[in-house]
Amino acid sequence: MKRDFVANTSHELKTPVGALALLAETIEDAADDAEAVRRFASKMRQEAQRLTNLVQDLITLSRIQAVEPVPDPRPVALDTVVAEAVDGCRMRANARGITLASAGSRGLSVLGDEDLLVTALRNLLENAVAYSPEKTRVVISTRKTPEGNAELSVADQGIGIPERDLERIFERFYRVDPARSRATGGTGLGLAIVKHVMAAHNGKVTVRSVEGAGSTFTLYIPLRSDHASTGAA
Repeated sequence: MKRDFVANTSHELKTPVGALALLAETIEDAADDAEAVRRFASKMRQEAQRLTNLVQDLITLSRIQAVEPVPDPRPVALDTVVAEAVDGCRMRANARGITLASAGSRGLSVLGDEDLLVTALRNLLENAVAYSPEKTRVVISTRKTPEGNAELSVADQGIGIPERDLERIFERFYRVDPARSRATGGTGLGLAIVKHVMAAHNGKVTVRSVEGAGSTFTLYIPLRSDHASTGAA
């Protein structure tokens, strides 16, 4: 598994690095064409951002795997997690006319790492926005389960996931549609990060999906003991 991960990482890093080198050469050859320089410089920025995203995701994944479970869990308000994750995705959603809506219970609290939980939920939202048609809705729902968990669901009206791929989508670098994933800036690590964040919080992530009808990803996180019994904020 380690050998495969290193091989996959090397391949993923070489793609944007190679693109940047090729674009730099192209700009040198087109130095006298201002319009071409601007066009290729824009592509260079896109590749640089893709490389930045990949490195950041690798750092996040390494950090999570090194500290499972969360070493110093603190009270985290899920209302705050939802608000920050939605704010982080709003610009991208607005650009495609996609509505981000929140529903369900409020005042739920868990023990954990707020930044990691925001990262996990934002990754799910970014995927939902990237793989949904324009002018659709993505709904984030929260509730308390009878088992004493907080349940956070992200439901979209997107293209859905083939049944044959459902068991593999949480693998590092696994992509259902590699071409579209790269076109949307995906690193192939987002769902792996979600899985490890949940493991670090003694929780889990599940998915239900129908091709052509959308997907629902659900995070289950143990509530703080006082909330699990009373549901109080």
